[in-house]
Amino acid sequence: MEYKIGNRVRGKVTGIQPYGVFVSLDDETQGLVHISELKHGFIKEIEDIVKVDDEVEVIVMDIDEYSKKISLSMRSLHKPNYHPFSNKKKNPRYGRRTGTEFESIRKQMPNWIDEALTEIEEKNFSN
Repeated sequence: MEYKIGNRVRGKVTGIQPYGVFVSLDDETQGLVHISELKHGFIKEIEDIVKVDDEVEVIVMDIDEYSKKISLSMRSLHKPNYHPFSNKKKNPRYGRRTGTEFESIRKQMPNWIDEALTEIEEKNFSN
């Protein structure tokens, strides 16, 4: 079978290494799920997620055009528990108002201008 980026396929785990999991897609084709593509969040032990001979569903992430190596992902099949740009411990809701916005900058601007003008005047008088 010819695989293309974005294909969703089932495979069998054939090997586990510290850097990821090898998955057999068919009799002739094997791909690698890098440890960062196994699941969202921290992974202490790969064996806690998959074991050899497990059937897994993966997405084809990349196919190297020269070596024909296939990069797979299991993480892409699952929605994350939090927004990827939020700090899940301090700010679980992405985009929450924090008080640092344009309104507060507009209020501070006159003070900053006065301070800058005072510094300029002090430098001109000292020369």
